[in-house]
Amino acid sequence: MTANAITLFRLFLTFIVIAIFRQHTYIDIACIVTILIIFILDSVDGIVARKQNQTSTFGAVFDIAADRIVENVFWIYFAFITDFIPFWMPIAVVTRGILTDGIRGIALTDGKTPFEMMTIPWTRALTSSRFSRFLSGLSKVLVFTFLPALPVLKNTALNITIINTFETTCLIIAYIAVSICLIRGFPVLVDGWKYIRR
Repeated sequence: MTANAITLFRLFLTFIVIAIFRQHTYIDIACIVTILIIFILDSVDGIVARKQNQTSTFGAVFDIAADRIVENVFWIYFAFITDFIPFWMPIAVVTRGILTDGIRGIALTDGKTPFEMMTIPWTRALTSSRFSRFLSGLSKVLVFTFLPALPVLKNTALNITIINTFETTCLIIAYIAVSICLIRGFPVLVDGWKYIRR
């Protein structure tokens, strides 16, 4: 399986999840597991591209576009169905994505892929270091497994204190995930300023 096929499969799974979520408790649990698979495959497609020597500008752009679709769809969907996440969170994430991807698109006209355009050491570290990407991925995995777990837990006979504690934990994770998203987007604006000025 090629890296781009894996990326396409992730998109397919994303829309399957939102199509069947909230049908039944067991289906919801399967959806949560599928969300984990979607984020694991995000790492796998890059590994496959490098091992099979299939790295390309299209692949890099397609991977980021797929990441953006998955992230935006989940933020908007789970903010809507849980009625728990403040609406500014998905708006902030979508806005950040549009700005950074727009700048990356301008850089692409100069032949610079999204990570090649990052030339200042601290901006490169914040956007493309393994630690930064791991932290970002982990925050997304946590928020997008906790958010769908919330309605599942509310349908059980669990003690209200446990549910309230889970809600608070979920909200904290959401704030952390949005903060990491915005922090990692800021360096793209800094490094991309040279492309905007042109």
